[in-house]
Amino acid sequence: MPATGTALVGALLWAMAMGASALTGLWLDNWETPEKIRFVALLFATGAALAFPVGLFAARLVSLDRHWEVAFAAAFVCLLATTLAFTGGLFALQYRSYYAEWHAEAFTARWAFELVFTSLTALYQFVVLGIRLYFPLGFIALAAASVWFARRQR
Repeated sequence: MPATGTALVGALLWAMAMGASALTGLWLDNWETPEKIRFVALLFATGAALAFPVGLFAARLVSLDRHWEVAFAAAFVCLLATTLAFTGGLFALQYRSYYAEWHAEAFTARWAFELVFTSLTALYQFVVLGIRLYFPLGFIALAAASVWFARRQR
């Protein structure tokens, strides 16, 4: 398990980096209203904060007693995967909560069908529209975090 201090400070820094990446991308695109920009940036930051400890733990499991290159690759892949998964999941929950008022009664067969397809639609939209907000700042932060992790594993 990662140390509590490392997980908390890392999660805070990772959240700030991913939130700043989303904020910069949306601001440069002159996207929507300031309130919506703040909401999306906060969503990206929250997803990143939740993902960092999990990604760090997974990277440590994969790279135990391995070379520097393996530790770098493990951190890169694990942080990338967990950040996308957590942020996409939060996006899907928000998307689902918006459309829930038009869906069938909870826990019926139709509701389950709508839940699955609404969630899949949200994840598709996140992949198509949301991943671009990680470039270039998020990618630079990912590379820097991976180098940091690999150096700590030596």
